[in-house]
Amino acid sequence: MSDILDMTAVELSAAIRAGKTTAVEAVEAALARIEERDQEFNCYVTVSRDKALAQAKQVQAAIEAGELTGPLAGVPVAIKDNMCTEGLLTTCSSRILGNFVPAYTAEAVLRLEKAGAVILGKTNMDEFAMGSTTETSAYGETKNPWNPAHVPGGSSGGSAAAVAAGECFYALGSDTGGSIRQPASFCGVVGMKPTYGTVSRYGLIAYGSSLDQIGPLARNVTDCAAILEAIAGHDHKDSTSVAREDTDFTAALVEDVKGIRIGIPNDYFGEGLNEEVRGAVLQAAGVLEERGAIVERFDLSLVDYAIPAYYTIAAAEASSNLERFDGIKYGYRTPEYHGLHNMYKKSRSEGFGEEVKRRIMLGSFVLSSGYYDAYYLKALKVKALIKKAFDEAFARYDVILGPVAPTTAPKLGESLADPIQMYLGDIYTIAVNLAGLPGISIPCGRDAEGLPIGLQLIGDSFREKKLIQTAYTYEKARGAFPLALAE
Repeated sequence: MSDILDMTAVELSAAIRAGKTTAVEAVEAALARIEERDQEFNCYVTVSRDKALAQAKQVQAAIEAGELTGPLAGVPVAIKDNMCTEGLLTTCSSRILGNFVPAYTAEAVLRLEKAGAVILGKTNMDEFAMGSTTETSAYGETKNPWNPAHVPGGSSGGSAAAVAAGECFYALGSDTGGSIRQPASFCGVVGMKPTYGTVSRYGLIAYGSSLDQIGPLARNVTDCAAILEAIAGHDHKDSTSVAREDTDFTAALVEDVKGIRIGIPNDYFGEGLNEEVRGAVLQAAGVLEERGAIVERFDLSLVDYAIPAYYTIAAAEASSNLERFDGIKYGYRTPEYHGLHNMYKKSRSEGFGEEVKRRIMLGSFVLSSGYYDAYYLKALKVKALIKKAFDEAFARYDVILGPVAPTTAPKLGESLADPIQMYLGDIYTIAVNLAGLPGISIPCGRDAEGLPIGLQLIGDSFREKKLIQTAYTYEKARGAFPLALAE
């Protein structure tokens, strides 16, 4: 069993297709690991044991019949609990959706199933993806498998922790302001946010519709490329989905960075960056330089404005998107109420957690008459300026390199005590979402306490292949990075 769990997704699929193991054995191994470890880490909200085993049998039969031949066939996956799955509880880790079973499946998940993936269950997250630690979940916090006293990051913390703890072979997350890359960094796995519009958002329960993007969390860059290839593609059900010809991302798994121009923003290495993180990230830049990349420092303007612009836009979109949770059509309804207004008020007050309420109120405020121009409109103008600053940078560089977060994973409870501090922790990731760019996080070392440090690579729009090539080359030079608990 442990031999199976040591494999990456692509290795496991190759072994299943070669007849060395089966999809059923892989699912059984993952379920046994969940049974053994998930009480401690709380990575999952729902584990779909019987469905997963039944699905594994069907997939195995299709592999043996030669119908499924792709690089993910037969591999068990975990899905973040904000993606709809037909017949399987989908809660967004919120009390307000505690009884919601969707009648359809998100497009990205359907594409994985078409590729032969087997769904193990739904992973824990910050409620409605609002948070950076997976502590705002109504189902309790997820703990970091490297050290359970620390957070796994968020909002895709359950997905990242499940991959790091060996409780799945890969997972899907969603990234609104760093929610794939930051937990990937804290949990020592690889996480990728594609260019906005590359993966369909149909069936993803919206937080900030102009920022949200689904992406993979996996053990290495090869897996990430294969997963992205499976889920990318145009979808007429999503009006923001882009028709792309160049989604053969595995073709970019080439060990070569000669002549690739890498820019390091001075603004990302100023005050507030932990010294161990700084050292590990710059050392990684040195590794790429040794391999032939051209590495330069430069000034990326407007970095200080990214956080206020992001939280203004994201909260405004959240307040609109979360209007639909009213206690009438689906989800939680308060058992005792007097009249319609009282039912709305009580259902929402009891159903939403503190952080979600904070962002709904902030969003409603910036959209209200008298403040719309002063805040929301100004934030949209800043967003356009940030995109322009990146466009200018990418006229000179192929890839931008920097840290994922200012520190390694904080201790449980530290961030919630000071929400502003938690928001400031997103400083290196959110501009990528504001500009709709692709970004990837790869482990590049560990701090004195043994917690992982992530390296972030950012590419120009639709230049995922350049990112994958650079990340793959670095990963090969770095050597294997262990899973949590592997030592």
